[in-house]
Amino acid sequence: MQVIETLSDGLKREFKVVVPAADLEAKVADRLVEMKDRVRINGFRPGKVPVAYLKRMYGRATMAEVIEGAVRETNAKIVSDGGFKLAREPAVTMPTEEGAIEQMIAGKSDLAYTVAIEILPAIELADFKTFTLEKLVAEVTDAEVDDAVNRLAEQNRPFNPKEGAAASGDRVSISFVGKIDGQPFEGGTGEDVAVHLGSGTFIPGFEDQLIGVSAGENRTVNVSFPQNYSAQHLAGKSAVFEVVAKSVETPGPLTVDDAFAKSLGLDSLAKLKEMVKNRLAQEHAVISRQRLKRLLLDQLDARHKFALPPTMIEDEFTNVWQTVTGELEAQKRTFADEGTTEEEARAEYRTIAERRVRLGLVLAEIGERNTIKVTDEELTRAVVDQSRRLPGKEQEVWDYYRNNSEALASLRAPIFEDKVVDFILELATVTEKSVSREQLYKGDEA
Repeated sequence: MQVIETLSDGLKREFKVVVPAADLEAKVADRLVEMKDRVRINGFRPGKVPVAYLKRMYGRATMAEVIEGAVRETNAKIVSDGGFKLAREPAVTMPTEEGAIEQMIAGKSDLAYTVAIEILPAIELADFKTFTLEKLVAEVTDAEVDDAVNRLAEQNRPFNPKEGAAASGDRVSISFVGKIDGQPFEGGTGEDVAVHLGSGTFIPGFEDQLIGVSAGENRTVNVSFPQNYSAQHLAGKSAVFEVVAKSVETPGPLTVDDAFAKSLGLDSLAKLKEMVKNRLAQEHAVISRQRLKRLLLDQLDARHKFALPPTMIEDEFTNVWQTVTGELEAQKRTFADEGTTEEEARAEYRTIAERRVRLGLVLAEIGERNTIKVTDEELTRAVVDQSRRLPGKEQEVWDYYRNNSEALASLRAPIFEDKVVDFILELATVTEKSVSREQLYKGDEA
C-alpha cells in the first residue's frame, strides 16, 4: 500500500492512496475460504464447495466489500499515524475514468483513490486563573414582592354578572365564527370564550369592537391579522367574525389578605409573599448566571484565536442563516425592514457562526483535557425534566429521547457546557456587584 500526501494547506490535508490489486485479491481469497465452510449450495456437500465456484458466484460482491474495508482501514490509519483529530468525515474520491471502478472490482487494477480530510486545530488554552469576572446580583425588594402579589391578585380577580353594555375592563363571554373571503378558516371558531376587554390579548381591534355589547346581542367584528401573526397562513389577511355575546361581567372588589392567600392554597398572606419572593429570587439568579456566563464566553472568545475548520463554519452559518431567513419569511419582513442589507446580515451572521464554532471547540478541548463528562444520571434527569413538561405523555417523551440520538445529544450539549463553565468559574476570580432589578435585567433584555 502506498500513501502520498498531496496537499497540506492550513487544516486541510489530501492523500493519494494506492492498494495493489494483488493485496486485494489475497483478501478476497481469504474471505472465500472462510465462506466455504458457511455457505450451503445445492449439489455440494457442506464445506466442499470449490473456491473457484464461489469466486464465480460471489467474487464481485466480495471484492466490493474488500475495497470498502480497505478504504475504511486505510483512512483510519492515515488519521491515526498523523495524530489528527477530524473536523468532518474523510471525503473519498474514486477515479472518474470510464471503466476504472469496473477494473478494480474485477481485480484487474490497483485500488487508487484520493482522500481529503479537514482536521481540528491545535488549541492552546488560556490560564483561567487570570480571568476576572463581575457577577451582578440583585436582592428581591419588598416593593417587587408587593407588585408581583398584586399582579397575581389581578389575574384572580372575581367577576360579577353585569346588566347592560360592556365597558373596557369588563369580561365578555362570546361564541364566534370567523371567515376570510367568506369562508370559515381553521382556528376561527370558538364557543364560550372569555374576552377581557382592554387586555389586548385578542387580534388588534377585536376587543374595541365589543365595547358596548350586551348579553344576547349579535355583533359583526372586522379585523386584520398582523403581518407577523404566528399562523403564517393568516398573517396580513382581513377577517370577519360573527360574534354572539353570551354574558357580560364586571370586575369585583379584591382584597389582598389572608383569605386571598388561602384561595390560592396557602396558609396566609405572609406565606404567599414568601413563596413569591423565593420565585423572584430564583428568576434573578437565572439572569445573573446568564449574564456571568455571557461575560465568560466573551473572554474565552477573545483569549483563543486559531484557524477554524472551514466546513464547520459553513455548516454552522448555514444553520444560522436558514433560521434567520425562515423567521423573516414567516413574519413577511425583509432585511430592509430590519435596517440592514442581506450582504451586511450575511457578514454579521458569519461572524456569529465563527464565534460559535470557536467556543464549541474551546469548550470541548477544556472538557477533554479535564475529563469533564455528562453522566448517565445527569442525562436521565434531563429527560425526566422534559417529560414533566408534558403531563400524561411522560412515556412518549422518554421513548422519543431513548430512540433519538440527536435529540439526546441536544440535551447533553447544554449540560456539558454548563459543567465546563462551572469548572472555569472555580478557577477564575469572580466578584459580586449588587445592582437593582432594572440594572440586572437591562443587560438580559439587550
